[in-house]
Amino acid sequence: MIYIVGAGPGDLGLLTLRGYEVLKRADIVIYDNLVGEGILSIIPEAAEKLDAGKSAGHHKMKQSEIEAALIKLSSSGKNIVRLKGGDPFLFGRGGEEAEALIREGIKFEIVPGVCSALSVPAYAGIPATHRDYSSGVKIFTAHDKNNLIPSSDSSTSIFLMGVANSEALQNELLKTMKPLTPCSIIENGTKSSQRVVRTTLAELHASIVRENIVPPAVIVAGGTAELNLDWRSNLPLAGKKIIVTRPEIRAGKLSSMLRDLGAEVVLMPTIKTRTIHGAIDGANLTGYDWIGFTSVTGVEALMELLNETGRDVRELGSAKIAAIGQATKDALNSHCLKVDYVPEVFDGVHLAEGLAKSGGKILMFRAENGTPEIQNTFINYGIIAEQICIYRTDYVKLSHVPKFADIIIFTSSSTVRGFAENSNLLRDSFAVCIGKQTADEALRAGFNNIRIAEQATISDIVHACVSINS
Repeated sequence: MIYIVGAGPGDLGLLTLRGYEVLKRADIVIYDNLVGEGILSIIPEAAEKLDAGKSAGHHKMKQSEIEAALIKLSSSGKNIVRLKGGDPFLFGRGGEEAEALIREGIKFEIVPGVCSALSVPAYAGIPATHRDYSSGVKIFTAHDKNNLIPSSDSSTSIFLMGVANSEALQNELLKTMKPLTPCSIIENGTKSSQRVVRTTLAELHASIVRENIVPPAVIVAGGTAELNLDWRSNLPLAGKKIIVTRPEIRAGKLSSMLRDLGAEVVLMPTIKTRTIHGAIDGANLTGYDWIGFTSVTGVEALMELLNETGRDVRELGSAKIAAIGQATKDALNSHCLKVDYVPEVFDGVHLAEGLAKSGGKILMFRAENGTPEIQNTFINYGIIAEQICIYRTDYVKLSHVPKFADIIIFTSSSTVRGFAENSNLLRDSFAVCIGKQTADEALRAGFNNIRIAEQATISDIVHACVSINS
């Protein structure tokens, strides 16, 4: 099946639910330049990615080649997503691609996208219409220089792709519009790098040259362009691009909190975890005084292993249960397991210290390739704790790494190591780390600007990000 999907203006939060659904099950994705990095980052790891980006004077794939590729791939039996910035039927040439598929009798679905002509001005605090300024809106592509003469009525005129032709655009508009007509140019709308330049029609081209405006940019001409109903700049993380490196399945709450505070979030999971099947086969889980869990993943892996072998949590007997932190405690509570001990500092060293001081027979469920600090701490206290490795962490090979980020969030030492496997870039970014062990790993990886969350919680990670911007 072929899906022609509008990705919206760039911000991941403006991708539609339907767009997200079809993108997450894509086998092949053909994407454009205007698709935001946050959206590119959620393309499935296994999907084949074809860059069809177009810029002035340079097309990686010609339009005819894109259409031919869609036709050829349609017989593959795979899910094909043609991912386009904005809405595919508004200056996105989606209509031409749909016509090509119809001529060949190929089934497809159009997934509308949030239109950049309206959403980008909205993110800049500029309404397309306002009862005191504008009673309508007209949308143009500035690539068509022969049809750029909107009437001088009370409508707002919005131009896409107008930077390269701004001088010709200005000259055409001056034929019917007053020189002092308010204009706004919005560069990289909805993204962390969004920039707004307010000017007049007489100064439009000069302003673009003086401010070095580059595509993508939206130009608004008309009375509403002088309005500044700004709502983003007061958000504490406005203008910040933040990379979240934890597995996508764990990143939802953190990403939402960051977006609520104005950040542009790019999901860049550097690790993935998988349960080690057979890890508890033949293992006797009874007779322990303490059973410790070092992560939410460990809790879920144990429940999966118990379920697939027809066993249940009653095998843990009367053992007390220890969790490394609040999130792990919550995960255990969700399985009706009461947690008896959580260290004041949410990390493996303090968890091991607390258990060692309590004494008794200890069993730890943990990752196969986890950090050695826990076991070393037990050894330092003269304690031999038994360990069962029930999951392992693998590094993810990323196909797309942003060239810039203000902040990179690391929620474990393994996310740092996974990042180091993928990129030597971005070391000048702030590394916000969930705890000291993770921060030490970030330092070894070459980060110089490091902040540590006060507690190993999602809220404290967000607070650490905000503190950088304050």
